[in-house]
Amino acid sequence: MRKGRGFADSIGGRLNIMEVSVKNKLQEHGKGVDEGRVICEITAQEDMLNGAGYVHGGCLMYLIDNCALLCLTVLDKDARLGMPGLSLAIDTVFHAPAGEGDRLRILATTMAIGSRIKSARVEIWDLKRSRLVASGVEIKMDAPKPKM
Repeated sequence: MRKGRGFADSIGGRLNIMEVSVKNKLQEHGKGVDEGRVICEITAQEDMLNGAGYVHGGCLMYLIDNCALLCLTVLDKDARLGMPGLSLAIDTVFHAPAGEGDRLRILATTMAIGSRIKSARVEIWDLKRSRLVASGVEIKMDAPKPKM
């Protein structure tokens, strides 16, 4: 995709990846499972705001979607980079408003990765006020392979 041609490209291009990590999370039955984690930051600017001057809910969901994809890609054992898959559901809760100039930190962690379905949890925090702005859980599936 060329710069400036995709949906919300100006916003996605300003997203700063601060940390990418994989850790082994011990489950109750004693078997460890890898967890991907990505931390991103962005400063809210005018193109992210609604008419009331707060970051638009659709923009927050866009950030949740992109950061969920990033953390799921960290554990992508099939190296399907560039194949984002299909969003099946994005369950989002809006907790508090964020305005222009607010620095947002986005924490995304994998929840489960199956053979076709994967899920991630995402939280968006206002760094200045130390409060949760939005949280979401996204469920994705691999895009079907093209039939030729």
